[in-house]
Amino acid sequence: MNLNEDLSEAIALGHDLGHTPFGHIGEEVLNELYPGGFRHNEQSLRVVDLLEKDGQGLNLTWEVRNGILKHSKGEADILGEEWENMSTLEGQVCKLADIVAYVNHDIGDAIRAGIISENDLPEQAVEILGHTHSQRINTLVCDVVNCSWAKPIIAMSPEVLRVTNSLRQFLFDKVYNPSLATKEAAKARKTLHLLYSYFLKHEDKLPPEFASLDDTGERKVVDYIAGMTDQYALRLAEEIFK
Repeated sequence: MNLNEDLSEAIALGHDLGHTPFGHIGEEVLNELYPGGFRHNEQSLRVVDLLEKDGQGLNLTWEVRNGILKHSKGEADILGEEWENMSTLEGQVCKLADIVAYVNHDIGDAIRAGIISENDLPEQAVEILGHTHSQRINTLVCDVVNCSWAKPIIAMSPEVLRVTNSLRQFLFDKVYNPSLATKEAAKARKTLHLLYSYFLKHEDKLPPEFASLDDTGERKVVDYIAGMTDQYALRLAEEIFK
């Protein structure tokens, strides 16, 4: 597609740096706890602008920073009215590529976990996109390339776009939203609440790179927690509250 590969790669590498432990549950909890609210895409930008290189940031270009900030999608339809587009084609490609990747991987994960079965998938989506993981990815990638090649924007064919949106909504209804009410989700919420309260009361226990930030205690704690993995957060909470 004759795009800037370095720019595309930089956006792709940076766009999820602000993701919290426990995924969307973690983002929801930090958004409730932190007075200024929390969004993982804004945190991703904060990581590259401020937290990296001992508080100096990475001095990235405006185009990379725009791609990182604007990648978030929520439940809005792909390329729909509420779809916030990037200022570069590379950013638009990364945003669509992210959907192609996670929709297909999440289908496989949900089937292996017994949450859904192959037969539950929307029939038209399977017929048009394909019956297997590789078929669906190939259909989506080829469709984006073919529909965007001669245009000034990244696009998809109406038919493929329609069934991709229906497949994505199916995942929200059957996989993503129900997962917020499980025992595991409750444990994740409790863990993050405990960690937030503890470090807010004991800022001296924060790692030096966070304790030394010129910011509020709440901000330092959120920066620390947002950078944790699931296992690190669980292990740390267990060590503190054993």
